[in-house]
Amino acid sequence: MKAIIFDLDGTLVDTVHCHVIAWQRAFCEFGLSVDAANIHRRIGMSGSLLMQQCAREIGAVPSSDEMAGMDASHQSLFDLLTPEPRPLNGAKELIALLHGDKAPCGIATSGERPAIDSSLACLGLPADMIVVDSGDAKEAKPEPDLFLECRRRLGVAVAECLIVGDSVWDVLAARRAGFLAVGLLCGGTSEDDLYRAGAFRVYGGPGQLQSALGELGFK
Repeated sequence: MKAIIFDLDGTLVDTVHCHVIAWQRAFCEFGLSVDAANIHRRIGMSGSLLMQQCAREIGAVPSSDEMAGMDASHQSLFDLLTPEPRPLNGAKELIALLHGDKAPCGIATSGERPAIDSSLACLGLPADMIVVDSGDAKEAKPEPDLFLECRRRLGVAVAECLIVGDSVWDVLAARRAGFLAVGLLCGGTSEDDLYRAGAFRVYGGPGQLQSALGELGFK
């Protein structure tokens, strides 16, 4: 293995549960009562797909204007709940180690700038870190476009690149393009769900992943 591509929310930064609360409140503002569990298992998808699927489960079909309003409300509520996102334990150290060893790494997220800027800032990323967001690809997860674009910018082959994410959608997107995928439990998805989606290995978080780099093929 030569390179690692990371998801962002729930993989490197501790933001998943704040996203769940923000989405739930945003839905309520538009008269939709969505269970938190149904939102949580869709974190990692694009916002539009998340809204469509959550609404469909309760028999609702929001208009494009309503979806735009919910999306804006979610972002405002998220910013209030998490003005300063927190890196997950070991995330900064893992990225610093990889960069110091000159192992290419990048981030591919279904979020979009400027909404993700505060999460990126808290990680203290190297200036040359490659970040691909939903504006850089035709389709967000669970389609593999984001990972494929990040791989292209890193200049490595699919077979040389490891995908690291916390959600079923990360693993599915990776598998659809032939990447090796590793799951992390720090976003709240169960070990069983990650393995059933096709994860090669599952670890607790970035710190545990750092200890396992050797067994994953990194020198």
